[in-house]
Amino acid sequence: QVQLVESGGGLVQAGESLRLSCAASGYTFSNFMGWFRQAPGKEREFVAARRWSAGMSLYSDSMEGRVFISRDSAKNTVYLQMDSLRPEDTAVYYCAAAGDGVYGASYYYTARAYDYWGQGTQVTVSS
Repeated sequence: QVQLVESGGGLVQAGESLRLSCAASGYTFSNFMGWFRQAPGKEREFVAARRWSAGMSLYSDSMEGRVFISRDSAKNTVYLQMDSLRPEDTAVYYCAAAGDGVYGASYYYTARAYDYWGQGTQVTVSS
């Protein structure tokens, strides 16, 4: 059974940094793991993903250059480092992991590519 537990969210000021963590259990990291976010009244939005077995990373246009996804294999934990945060980055951030299906890279920018989700962690950026 796959479980994903996010942590690290909080309240920061614009321009500051934050690192989110996603502790994974029961997952083999054989496919993409990623991060999405959802602001009030908006749809869930892709942020970043990586397939470590293929050395492939995907980043959203809105956050590329300001975020970096990484992993600590010993801790089974995936991180999302976010820099130069803006008020429009305020959202609940979710960790997600894809199942066994293998599709084109573009599919993994969409939420439907992911089978497992964490409960989310709130990030609030004040101006």
